[in-house]
Amino acid sequence: MSVLLHISDTHFGTEQAAVVEALVALAAQQRPDVVVLSGDITQRARRAQFRAAQDFIARLGVPVLAVPGNHDVALFDLWTRLIRPYALYATVFGADLEPLHASQDLLVLGVNTTRMWRHKNGEVSPAQIERVASRLSQAHPEQLRVVVVHHPAALPRGEDASSLLRGHHAALRAWSAAGADLVLCGHIHLPGTLAPQGLARRLWVLLAGTAVSWRTLPGVPNSVNILRWGEASGASGDAALAGTEAGQCCLIERWDFARRDRVFVRALVTSVYPERD
Repeated sequence: MSVLLHISDTHFGTEQAAVVEALVALAAQQRPDVVVLSGDITQRARRAQFRAAQDFIARLGVPVLAVPGNHDVALFDLWTRLIRPYALYATVFGADLEPLHASQDLLVLGVNTTRMWRHKNGEVSPAQIERVASRLSQAHPEQLRVVVVHHPAALPRGEDASSLLRGHHAALRAWSAAGADLVLCGHIHLPGTLAPQGLARRLWVLLAGTAVSWRTLPGVPNSVNILRWGEASGASGDAALAGTEAGQCCLIERWDFARRDRVFVRALVTSVYPERD
């Protein structure tokens, strides 16, 4: 079984120390194979905030795949935004803004949806769509195929429509046809698992809440997602995977921060069944 920990919108600079400690403890307990950071890692793309993010990922002790969010690009320093927008980001996460993680069971593809001319909204270009689709088409049948963007490719509520990723229709159509199973997103601080209709094959859009920041929505706690991809129940008691065909079920778990106990607790479990030829 492979385990992926999906974290988004940490907004370092607004982090809560108790929530950070609880998340580090959760990662140590669950021992993910890879951690995905789907953008807005810092609050204002400042050096100290990137250092805090660097210290955090060092404590996780596992491979990290990150993509930038709109908050990870300088907002008020216009010279930096125009000339070297990702300079500080690169000191922590490297110059590759669209990284890849591949293992026997996982294929995870990062896509940079930030744009210098957009303050908040994101965009995916035809070239990015084609690049990702081409790589997805080369995936092995046993791999869970995951695309990571910051801006949401689907939404759980209509009032957030202005936050939708520009180009999301074309991206979902192409990536679905090429074999994607999941698209991981953040940005709106509202978790959810969605199954867009009208695609060539089933694909799920998984949104994460804000992981450690105090910038939560009313009534929505800090949260992260854990994905388990495998054929049978494991040490963590994943009964939903037991009895399924090998490589056919992905267990999606939402873990919420329980403020009274200062720990993350499993709040919701969703089983999805990616299509395979």
